[in-house]
Amino acid sequence: MDSVVHDLGVDQWEALQAAWVGCAYCGSTDGPLQRDCVLPISRGGRYTLTNVVPACRSCNASKCNDEVTGWLRRKKLDERAFLVRHAEIQAGLRA
Repeated sequence: MDSVVHDLGVDQWEALQAAWVGCAYCGSTDGPLQRDCVLPISRGGRYTLTNVVPACRSCNASKCNDEVTGWLRRKKLDERAFLVRHAEIQAGLRA
């Protein structure tokens, strides 16, 4: 972790949470949300605006360092809906 540059600011994290309105994967709004790297740090990801999504504790722990689309399929979550929403949110935050 120390050898990787992470540049997700507090304001950006708050904007991500507001945009997703819950867990990016399952939609849960129960409990605090955690920062989850879509591309895990162990696979080259970083804590950045384009790579972090809010996740409930259960999804974050379950996904661990798995590749997101494969994990979504295994959990029978809507892969397409996640990818479309992720792209929409990223476009909105960049605007």
